[in-house]
Amino acid sequence: MKIDIFNHIFPKTYFDKMIEVAPNHKDMGKRVRGIPALYDLEARFRVMDQFDDYAQVICLGAPPLEVLAGPEVTPELAKIANDGMAEYVTKYPDRFPGFVASMPMNNPDAALEEMDRAIKDLKAVGVQFFSNVKGAPLDLPELKPLFEKMAGYDLPIWIHPARGANFPDYLTEEKSKYEIWFVFGWPYETSVAMARLVFGGYFDQFPNLKIITHHMGAMVPYFEGRVGTSWDQLGSRTSDEDYTVILKQIKRPHLEYFKMFLADTALFGSFSATKCGLEFFGVDNVLFASDCPFDPEKGPGYIRETIKILNTLPISDAERQKIFEGNARRLLKL
Repeated sequence: MKIDIFNHIFPKTYFDKMIEVAPNHKDMGKRVRGIPALYDLEARFRVMDQFDDYAQVICLGAPPLEVLAGPEVTPELAKIANDGMAEYVTKYPDRFPGFVASMPMNNPDAALEEMDRAIKDLKAVGVQFFSNVKGAPLDLPELKPLFEKMAGYDLPIWIHPARGANFPDYLTEEKSKYEIWFVFGWPYETSVAMARLVFGGYFDQFPNLKIITHHMGAMVPYFEGRVGTSWDQLGSRTSDEDYTVILKQIKRPHLEYFKMFLADTALFGSFSATKCGLEFFGVDNVLFASDCPFDPEKGPGYIRETIKILNTLPISDAERQKIFEGNARRLLKL
């Protein structure tokens, strides 16, 4: 069995509400409106049916709820999305063994309530946070109870990057060009979120915390040397704040915390990046994912290429089974 753990979907009820609330949302909004497999189940099933013993854990795609609407509206959007995904899981359990709940992150109190409802009543296998909350960091004090609660549930948090063209490439400009905000900006977003949680001591405070990072931990595995040695000197390059105390406050060498994140294989068909990430995180912390349905030609290419890569990696059959299925069953309690 192959359990694909990071796949995006818009239940029809949510898609209709999203179009009502933000009909002209640009950039990612433009893209998702043009991918039928996000909101048309028959289109999705045609893709999935090309693979034997294949199932998807589903979650919403970008844009994040909080960029679509204000805090008075996002709780309703979250409920519609989570109810819709739970309905799909109930109706098609062989195709969708679980769903990842969305949270109204610009309304932390409502997010705490929705987290309980989604996990206790709807049986969500985890929750999805985007890498920032409309430009604000995930390590804000008002968001910490969400991490604490998920550690208590012993279920994973999926972290998905979020950044738009309004994040300029240079300070002298007003917007990002050439979709750099997406191609390079999204891996940067994930890596920043990881660093903020590491140096914020989240893994010390919440030992059961489990976080799945999209796109195989983004920049971190490739830049292991910089992550390790450059931050060994944390504080030596900063004049207006004493960062040297941070490494004394956390309980382990900082690089160990980065290896405590989980990572998925959604790397758009890159063998070398998959191998690099697997060597960094280890077999027990890597899960099969394809990022369906964001293939450039709206087809099954990412699924097929990712499976091909995993089948050709120089690992044992038992290790391969962990990545394809075993780790997901263990972590998501399937």
